[in-house]
Amino acid sequence: MSNPLGVFGQYLSVWVGLSIAVGVGLGAVFPGAFEAIAAFEFASVNLVVAVFIWVMIYPMMVQVDLGCLRDVGRRPGGLALTLTINWLVKPFTMALLAWVFFKGVFADFVTPEDADQYIAGMILLGVAPCTAMVFVWSQLSKGDPNYTLVQVSVNDLIMVFAFAPLAGLLLGVSDVIVPWSTLILSVVLFVVIPLVAGVATRALLLRQGRAALDGFNARLKPAGIVGLLATVVLIFGLQAPTILAKPGVIVLISVPLLIQSYGIFVLAYGLAWVFRVRHEVAAPAAMIGTSNFFELAVAVAISLFGLRSGAALATVVGVLIEVPVMLSLVAVANRTRPLFAARSRG
Repeated sequence: MSNPLGVFGQYLSVWVGLSIAVGVGLGAVFPGAFEAIAAFEFASVNLVVAVFIWVMIYPMMVQVDLGCLRDVGRRPGGLALTLTINWLVKPFTMALLAWVFFKGVFADFVTPEDADQYIAGMILLGVAPCTAMVFVWSQLSKGDPNYTLVQVSVNDLIMVFAFAPLAGLLLGVSDVIVPWSTLILSVVLFVVIPLVAGVATRALLLRQGRAALDGFNARLKPAGIVGLLATVVLIFGLQAPTILAKPGVIVLISVPLLIQSYGIFVLAYGLAWVFRVRHEVAAPAAMIGTSNFFELAVAVAISLFGLRSGAALATVVGVLIEVPVMLSLVAVANRTRPLFAARSRG
């Protein structure tokens, strides 16, 4: 079975590993350059990172057929699964794991004050399911682009109303400040703009025939990988000082985050198999709950606790582990596709 991003994509984990090393190295050698890039942001969204993510998302948006969106309602299993995991399971399991590890397992390694901060940061990650990168993971696992768009769009709509109450409940505070500018800008940048551009491109190409569209999509494959690797280099370059200054703390925070990520994926993916959800719907559904809307989580952590807080650090660790974890889950999803073929129904 060919890789959806071509021959180069067969060794994607290798290139990502090299990109992580390059990013940390460049961030350590040229901190000033990355500080300048970090300052190029609006509403807590780094615009350089946004461009790279847009390059990754656009190829999938070209595959979206708006005429097929009406069929999603006939197959509600994947959407129901996504919403159940994201809003009724994931926030609470993240809070539980954070508390168990930093009030119990790791209690001797951190101060109580730091433990509270790390728990807060992980809770913010748990109540912020992913928006942008899901399109990338869906493409890599040959997900249905139309269904993925609906899953992300409905999820974003619910997040507008549910994020603040859930975060406030789990953090034990009465007034969570939601950075609406970050939330709205992220949805516009990572969903609306690439969708409009993709649909317009698709319509123009289809006027020339299906072959023109297929050829264009084939030529776009390298762009997806280039965007992903550039994003990895930039993210790890931006966070290089933190990685090098606090490696031990980063490892501690990573443990419950990794358990949460793989646990949520196993639960969602397993339920999709039990309820006979088609693989091209099941894989993105499981990955939406597994990955995080880190721009929002980081912005809220900084707003509530400060730029140098342990909560902000915990959300940054979520950023650092996201790509390697999700690539490993894409590999699992691709290898287990045959298990769904014989029993899926919608």
